[in-house]
Amino acid sequence: MGIIKVENIQLYAYHGCLVEEGKIGSDYRVDIKVKADLAKSTMSDELADTVDYVHLNLIVKEEMAIRSKLLEHVADRIIVRILKEIPMVTIANIDVSKINPPIGGNVEMVTVSLSRKRKG
Repeated sequence: MGIIKVENIQLYAYHGCLVEEGKIGSDYRVDIKVKADLAKSTMSDELADTVDYVHLNLIVKEEMAIRSKLLEHVADRIIVRILKEIPMVTIANIDVSKINPPIGGNVEMVTVSLSRKRKG
């Protein structure tokens, strides 16, 4: 078993419950960690035998482009797609962070973390 991380994916998106958030947008950070059997790829040196982190990044970019009111909602969509599209992933973990959230204080970021195991 091995772990692949794609960290500090920086995006601009329009998530949030406030109408203004849908118009103005905010900066976001996404961190992904997936577990998979990497034994074959360590021997073969072939991309087809591992988790393609370009694919992980693409899923994040596409799902972050779809507006959600809650970070939980967008994070779950990303995990569902990872498990659906990349069969060798057994566990997916994600952190979605809103940078400088509009919560009436000096807060660097708010983060939602989700984790899911493949069923079966």
